[in-house]
Amino acid sequence: SNGGGTTKRGDQLTEDILSQLKMVDLLEIPPSDEGIAERLTQIQTYLKEKSAEIDEKFAEKKRKLSTGDELTTGVLKVVKVYLAVKRHIQPGDKMAGRHGNKGVVSNILPVEDMPHDASGVPVDVVLNPLGVPSRMNVGHILETHLGLAAKGLGEQIDKMLKQQRTIAELREFLHKIYN
Repeated sequence: SNGGGTTKRGDQLTEDILSQLKMVDLLEIPPSDEGIAERLTQIQTYLKEKSAEIDEKFAEKKRKLSTGDELTTGVLKVVKVYLAVKRHIQPGDKMAGRHGNKGVVSNILPVEDMPHDASGVPVDVVLNPLGVPSRMNVGHILETHLGLAAKGLGEQIDKMLKQQRTIAELREFLHKIYN
């Protein structure tokens, strides 16, 4: 069908007639060359598969938008953040801790120039000691001391493992520490 009238077998298809046909109707016209007909069938199959894929993705997105988030009690919204580019820290960058402390990176030193403890282990970061009392937040001090205690505990366990102590001795040590 060409919109107003009908075309018969053997009629010449003009640009006007072709422009009035839908894509689905154009695919129904069999070409005279077998190779072209086979290629056209392959293209038609590919287009149907892609159309089904797109419809499926659209339905999935529509379902996600229409249904609510399944969140645990007390959680209002989950926000995911993806980093496009990871950058190395440099002087002038602003950083913030978990306890309300924030500051600007002033200097980055090689590990050889960092202060170290009696055993020669360098510190990871140097913070301004005036930052803790000004915020009146003991969370930072507590976290620092607990981290140091956990590090010492790990060193003791490592020492016991290197001495090839029995599992019973290791369990007894952990039981004494945690209870």
